Amino acid sequence: MTGGGDIVLACRDLSVGYERPVLEHVDLSIGRGEIVALLGGSGCGKSTLLRTLVGLLPPLAGTVELFGRPLYELPLDDRNRLLARTGTAFQQDALFGSMTLEDNIALPLCELTRVPAPVVAEMVRMRLALVGLAGLEHRLPGELSGGQRKRAALARASILDPELMFCDEPSAGLDPAVAAGIDETLLQFRAVLGITLAVVSHELESIRTIADRAVLFADGGIRAAGTIDELSRSRDPEVFGFFHRVAERPRGPASIAT
Repeated sequence: MTGGGDIVLACRDLSVGYERPVLEHVDLSIGRGEIVALLGGSGCGKSTLLRTLVGLLPPLAGTVELFGRPLYELPLDDRNRLLARTGTAFQQDALFGSMTLEDNIALPLCELTRVPAPVVAEMVRMRLALVGLAGLEHRLPGELSGGQRKRAALARASILDPELMFCDEPSAGLDPAVAAGIDETLLQFRAVLGITLAVVSHELESIRTIADRAVLFADGGIRAAGTIDELSRSRDPEVFGFFHRVAERPRGPASIAT
């Protein structure tokens, strides 16, 4: 599977897993400026793949190339410098409960740069405005709704203006209106910041809204890849079933509010 233009991420005959492979023979590329959805049912291996792509789980076989360089063949310092050009928003927001929203989002700037404190504060303010959280700088994570915490996690993952950003189920568990706002935020990241996005998801509405292309994983490998329209028209029963199932977003009191 090949993306367009400058390739920022490429997997070559990649196998991922722990003692045994979960996914094997994965070949895919993501071009600069694309939003590519990584899809599949629960347990198909997409989150394991994501851990390998973000540098947390070495592959069992094959290679991961970031910006044209083999990620796991580099010395640790070079690997970390390469990964610094990426950002990751995990499914659980992973915000530090004892730190204000401002301090949470400023953390990558404080740890990885020498930007002066007044500039850090202004950068955080601007990023919060971009994700719809203006004026909440001094709130603690516990004072935010689930949807706001998701937005805060996206703000922190993007604060260093990464070239490539990985998102794990960014709209999972949100009601449709809130999820639509998350989708708009991701589109803004591309339009305003020029970020390329790899998004793990199973949310059909989100996929159709944001993704240029999608990769569907099943049975230990890539089952199908292409545009959303192409996959929606697939004659493969599993692919067709995925794209024509009833939407599964929770509704009512169990949904996470804005």
